[in-house]
This record gives sequence, structure tokens and C-alpha cells, in this order.
Amino acid sequence: MRLKHILWIGGALCVVVIGLIFGAIYPKHASGTPAAPTPEVEVVSVQEKDVPIYGEWIGTLDGLVNADVRAQVTGYLQRQAYQEGSYVTKGQLLFEIDPRPYQAALDQAEGTLAQAKAMLQSAQAVQGRTELDVNRYTPLAKEQAASQQDLDNAVQNNLAAKATVATAEAQIKTDEAAVETAKINLDFTRLVSPIDGIAGQAQLQVGALVNLSSGAVTSVSTVNPIKVYFTVGEPQYLAWRERFPSESSREEADKNLRLELILADGSTYKNTGMFFFADRQVNQSTGAIRLAGLFPNPDNILRPGGYGRVRAVVRLQRGAIVVPQRAVSELQGGYQVAVLDGENKVAFRTVMVGDHTGSDVVISGGLKPGERIIAEGLQKVRPGMKVNPRPFAQATQGR
Repeated sequence: MRLKHILWIGGALCVVVIGLIFGAIYPKHASGTPAAPTPEVEVVSVQEKDVPIYGEWIGTLDGLVNADVRAQVTGYLQRQAYQEGSYVTKGQLLFEIDPRPYQAALDQAEGTLAQAKAMLQSAQAVQGRTELDVNRYTPLAKEQAASQQDLDNAVQNNLAAKATVATAEAQIKTDEAAVETAKINLDFTRLVSPIDGIAGQAQLQVGALVNLSSGAVTSVSTVNPIKVYFTVGEPQYLAWRERFPSESSREEADKNLRLELILADGSTYKNTGMFFFADRQVNQSTGAIRLAGLFPNPDNILRPGGYGRVRAVVRLQRGAIVVPQRAVSELQGGYQVAVLDGENKVAFRTVMVGDHTGSDVVISGGLKPGERIIAEGLQKVRPGMKVNPRPFAQATQGR
């Protein structure tokens, strides 16, 4: 009997201990299961305002002028006189071809020219003597103090002397041309920059044999300003042009158009660009036309071959319904926003999305000005839920 009493007391204590443990883990609330806290969301009022509509296109950077430096004479590269990738000026020496053969050719041409000039002087002296003979024999022949044969010989000698002088003068012109050619060839041994700009990598090294068919030894590009090519669809191009009825108004619009350049790292280039030109034709395979813009590049940061996105205001949309882009969610090919009623209850509504403008998006249907929508905290809510709204933090910041 005593053993049964002890077992009964032990069992009761176990029940009490187990109850205390469960009570600590799952405390019982006097009011039952507590209500979930009201989620806080950031809300923005739908606005109606005039907004600029941007167009954005992929751009390729290129030098305003790209000049290849090529050899015009045959010879061995004797030295490289520039630092690759550095800024060079027009006329600056980049490479030098061994000038000795061309200096020798110039010396020879100048010597030949000197001989021709000496021969001309000799021929002119002979012509002078023959003219004196003609002048002397002419009156003597009239007075029959000299024979007609003597006069005829003097005339023939004078004509021959004149021909010799003319030949010597022609030879001098030929030799002068040879000297000029030799000077040009000697100058061609100095490969200089044809423009101001950034010099590229050397394609041939010192000691290489170069000639007319060697290709470019290096290239130089003018990069301030730098040119940016981008392609625009033909309908978009025509829509821009049709907004301006006259050629003068189109030229004025092109002149006032300001371009922005978004670089490969996502940053916006500090200098705005201007429209440069439109290509003469539309690409038949793509239906797009190539345009070009110019961007100031005083620090030579932008280089040919780089990529970026060109952005520009293409029109002004008046009275547009504008909301933050992050307030719009995409669902099965459609778009929706979370709208709050007067009791701060959530309702999801399908909307029609138009153009983007900065971090905002234009809603072309489904919302009215003054309605409140959730811009931050969409993941916390569901239809019919009551929320605690706060102003959208980015709504007061410049977008």
C-alpha cells in the first residue's frame, strides 16, 4: 500500500512538471490568439503633371577624326619618338625611317641640278657670242663687206646656241623636280602626326622594314570632342522630324537637343552632348537610321571603341499620371498597383503602363490623380489588409 502511494505521488509530480514546461513554452493568453501587427508601408499620392519623355539608345564611341600614320617610302624604322596612348600634336614626330639613302639621293639630285645650271651658263655665253656675230655680219653683208655665207653661218650658230640654252633650261626644270622629289622622300622618313589627338599602339617596332603596303604604323584619334554613334528606329526618327514643319525649325530643334551619356559603369557622364548629324540613309535590314552626337571630353576620359547609353528628351507629355516605377509590379504580362481606400485597406488594381521618365513611370489607364498607392512594402500586404501608411521617403527627393 505504501508503494502504491509513492507511485501515485510521483506520477502527479511528473504531470505538474510537464505542465509547467508546456506552460513556459506555449503561454496562454487571457485574450486568446493575439492579432497580427498592422504592417507599415510607404505611400505616395498619384500626381498629374507635365513630364519629359526620354528616349534611350545604345551608343558606340569613336574619334571625331581617326587618322592612320603610314609609311610613304621604303626603309627600316630607326626610332619611335612617342609614348603609346599619349596626347600628340599635329606635326609631332612619331617614327623615323633611316634617312641616309634619301639624304644621299637628295645630295645627288642637288649635284645634278648644279651641273645643269653650269651648262646653262655656258650655253648662254655661247648664245651671247653668236648674237654678236649676227649683229656684226648683218650690216657688213648689206654693204657687201662680208659674204652672205658668213652671215648665214652666224645666224645658224645663233639658232643652235638658243636651242642649247632652251635644252639646258628644260634640264634645270627636270633636275629641280628631282630635287623636290628627293626632299619630299626625305621628309617622308619622318612619320609625323597629321592631327592633334591620342596616339595609339605601335603596330610595327623599331627595326621593321616598312613600305607603302605595310599598313598603318599607328593611328591618332581626335577625342575632344568625341563622337558617339547610336541608331534610332525609323518611326521614332520620323516622329521627331514631323513635329517641326520647316527646315529652320528642325535645325533649331537639333541645335537645342541635349544628349546624356550613361557610361558602362552605370554613371552619367558629367558633360552633356549635342546632336551632330543623321546618316544619309536608313538601314534596310534593321529599319533604323544612324545618328551621331558630340560630347566634350577635355580630360580624355572617353576613348574610341567604348560603349554607353545615349539618352535625350524626345517630347513633353502634358497632364500625365505619374507614379514611382517601384510602385508598379508586373504579373503575368500585366501591371498592377496596390491602392489604399479611406480606411487604409489594400486593393490591387490593374493599370496600363506608358513611357518611363527617370525613376517614374507614366500610367496611361487605371488610376486617377489623388489616389494613394503603396510605393514601398508591397511584399507585406495582401488584398483587404489594413495598413499603417507613411509618406514615401523618395517622394520628396529629386528624381
